Amino acid sequence: MLQSRRLRESVLLAVGVITPLGILAVNISAFVMAHLAQFRIGIAALALLSGLVLNGLTAWWLLRLASRSAGPLFAEYRRWAIGMAVLIVALTATGGGYLTYLGMRDPRRLPDTLSMVVATIMLLLPLALTFAGRRMVGLGGIIPVDEPAGKTKSPPHRRGARVERP
Repeated sequence: MLQSRRLRESVLLAVGVITPLGILAVNISAFVMAHLAQFRIGIAALALLSGLVLNGLTAWWLLRLASRSAGPLFAEYRRWAIGMAVLIVALTATGGGYLTYLGMRDPRRLPDTLSMVVATIMLLLPLALTFAGRRMVGLGGIIPVDEPAGKTKSPPHRRGARVERP
């Protein structure tokens, strides 16, 4: 009974909140569209910042992963790896910001295909790279978290294998 009451309260709260939030979103969107020329640079700058943050975090995590999995090789080419990571992050973030700026040039053509594709790539690229990096070293999931201290992957358990105990 308590769960059904909570469910009803949650549904009523959601229904009550959705409409005012929708009204605010529509009015804010209309204001931005009316002043798109002024917002265009700000939106492009935020796209640049977003690209720097998302791609930078992904690059930082991949560099840490490379230092752990290929320590001697990474140590030898550390400066090159970091330099390439910085260059790639800067180029992709700048490209995302610039293409967003170009896509917002005409308010009558919004939603713009270029802006939508760029935004999708800016979201999916860091996630895809993180996922691929984790899969390559045998970790699961998408979110790069440090494994708990002392926890290592044990070899898979084979059926029928004899375990000898002292």
